[in-house]
Amino acid sequence: MANGGIIGPIKVVCTPSTKVTTFTSSGTFQKKNCTSTIPEIMVVAGGGGGGRNGGGGGGAGGYRTGTCVSMPNASLSITVGAGGAGATSQVGGNGTNSIIACVMTSAGGGGGAGNSPIDGNDGGSGGGGGVAAPGGGDGGSGNTPPTSPSQGNNGGNGHPNSRGGGGGGAGAVGANATSSAAGAGGAGTANDITGSSVTYAGGGGGGTTTCGPYPQAGGAGGAGGGGAGGVGNSGCNASSKGTDGTDNTGGGGGAGTYNGCALGPGGAGGPGIVVIKETTPKCASGRWTLNEHFDQVKNSEWISRRASVNYLVVAGGGGGAGSGLGGGGAGGYRASGFGPSPLRGSALSLKMGDYTITVGAAGAAGDHPGTSQGTAGGDSTFSTITSTGGGAGRSGPSNGPSPFFPGAGGSGGGGSRDATVPGPGNNPPTDPPQGNNGGTGIFAGPNYGSAGGGGATANGGNGSSSSAGAGGAGAPNTILGPDTTYAGGGGGGVFCSGSGGSGGSGGGGAGGGGSSTSAGAGSANTGGGGGAGPGPNAPRQGAAGGSGIVIVRVPSAFTLAGSPTPARTLSTHPGGDKIAKFTASGTLTIS
Repeated sequence: MANGGIIGPIKVVCTPSTKVTTFTSSGTFQKKNCTSTIPEIMVVAGGGGGGRNGGGGGGAGGYRTGTCVSMPNASLSITVGAGGAGATSQVGGNGTNSIIACVMTSAGGGGGAGNSPIDGNDGGSGGGGGVAAPGGGDGGSGNTPPTSPSQGNNGGNGHPNSRGGGGGGAGAVGANATSSAAGAGGAGTANDITGSSVTYAGGGGGGTTTCGPYPQAGGAGGAGGGGAGGVGNSGCNASSKGTDGTDNTGGGGGAGTYNGCALGPGGAGGPGIVVIKETTPKCASGRWTLNEHFDQVKNSEWISRRASVNYLVVAGGGGGAGSGLGGGGAGGYRASGFGPSPLRGSALSLKMGDYTITVGAAGAAGDHPGTSQGTAGGDSTFSTITSTGGGAGRSGPSNGPSPFFPGAGGSGGGGSRDATVPGPGNNPPTDPPQGNNGGTGIFAGPNYGSAGGGGATANGGNGSSSSAGAGGAGAPNTILGPDTTYAGGGGGGVFCSGSGGSGGSGGGGAGGGGSSTSAGAGSANTGGGGGAGPGPNAPRQGAAGGSGIVIVRVPSAFTLAGSPTPARTLSTHPGGDKIAKFTASGTLTIS
């Protein structure tokens, strides 16, 4: 085709334009035009109000992130949840839900308890338990109703006759009260969707009574807008009110404190927030320069289209060791476009053609008798992206050369009861990192706990003298539409008695208990690490890791095909994008 004397196609250059819309009150969102997409949303509900009179802190509002269905010129109804009222009688009010009409609801935070009734309310994050003899009130349950990934955490428990527990936060449970201190609110979660990192959904701090020296501080509010518990002073005064949660963070309100004759009211929960990131391509035509023309012809790309390709590449998880030793590390996790923003790499610009897909195999379990050491998971590969198989859980030095270190990999394997170093994760290093270190074990009784394997977003838990470490948490991803979590580490095993470590979210298998419980395998096509086997009083075998997965997503103008048929699933996202999911190795064709 001739274009003003130039032979060849018109040069079209497209650059993304990003707009962020923040709702601090309810309203309606209107997409810019039919070509725009919504790659990221954040929905935070209103925080729960704090309890009265030495009660529990309010739970943070539910915190959820994800993507939104791409629809031409869609209008989306937005509800921003209000903060719950601080208690003036006993229990603080629950926060209300925040809703974005396309896909997502975050539940309001649970109100903190007073001294009667004594239990915190359930919610996005649970309210803290209040003061009550003989055992103290229980914290409310978080992640209610349940979502995956979890939208929040439980509140902390109150202490008898003295202090209330902290409200749960998006990133951590509320702290339990003790005889000497009220519970702090659980920490929130940071998010950079607005362009700068801000922490949201922190729990409120618990309140105190006026026993002991003065002044007495209530529990600290959790990072992310949680209000602090009131300050107790001698005599009757009005300074005992809990601090309100910060506006538009979903932070829980702090609990009130009893000051002799002043029954301190709880602080109100902070209102929620909804943030929508919208991306619109801006395209302009022009002419090729002589050098651009030469490079295109030389590389055989003159007549080729290129697709902007998003991917999720998860390797096979490492196998857990046998005989009460270390859990397997999760397979390496690498992704673009979807999932937690700190772990997102750049989309690939790919020519039309065939691409080999390798899906990593699960690492084998450590056996007993025989070699107690697990084996590493297999690598997963797509184009220039390789995720490394999870590291093997560590065996003891009697089964190999000493020192017998935990395996390195996408995430590192957990150490045995005598391992003082973790299995290295993000090995070889990638940016963003593909995984985390395993934990370390401990050679100390009575139970000689081994360590959990690392996960995509957290290190494996360390073993202790009484229990095994949990597997590190995996990472959520919405490339298929629904939130699915991948690459959780395997739990460590216990050599003597007690329970093994729990598997990390994202398919990690649980470790075996020393009395009778067998190890759990990593879930298939998650890259989860295998749990370590139990000690000598039960079958000692570890469990295998979970196999990997490769998912590819391209714009609607392109077509995907693949083989062999059993290895892949083709689908179309409601927004029009084409998706290919490989659960075994094969070939992908982009056209």
